[in-house]
Amino acid sequence: MMTHDLPAPQVLLLPGWQDAGPAHWLSRWQAAHGYRRVEQHDWLRPLRGDWLMQLEEAVLQSKSAPAPGLTLVAHGLGCLLVAAWATHSRHTHRVKAALLVAPTDVEREALRALLASWSPIPWQPLPFSSMLLGSRDDPGCSFERA
Repeated sequence: MMTHDLPAPQVLLLPGWQDAGPAHWLSRWQAAHGYRRVEQHDWLRPLRGDWLMQLEEAVLQSKSAPAPGLTLVAHGLGCLLVAAWATHSRHTHRVKAALLVAPTDVEREALRALLASWSPIPWQPLPFSSMLLGSRDDPGCSFERA
């Protein structure tokens, strides 16, 4: 039997507001697979511009060229980070795909003041393959808005 050793994909994990604790699925994926988490300067008072720079730096530091390319795995506010980054970065060609899980609706009344720098939400299509997973009972974002 012939096997082909394909290079492991480069995966960047993008937790949402307040980070992801040790029991969170993102942290488990990081521990199990060695994926790289994009660290932010301030998880409690996130500023979109600051988070964008951290993601841009992580993408530029990745070894995503050539194939298989970079995969972004985002949760909550991290989903909006991917969308905002994709509208501003000149390096989106380094990303092969994105998995966006349970985006946060920063335009909800309860979050507008807390996450003011995250509005407006970018609604442009992403320039790479993506999958969005939403939930009908997610308190952070309605299924319809996701």
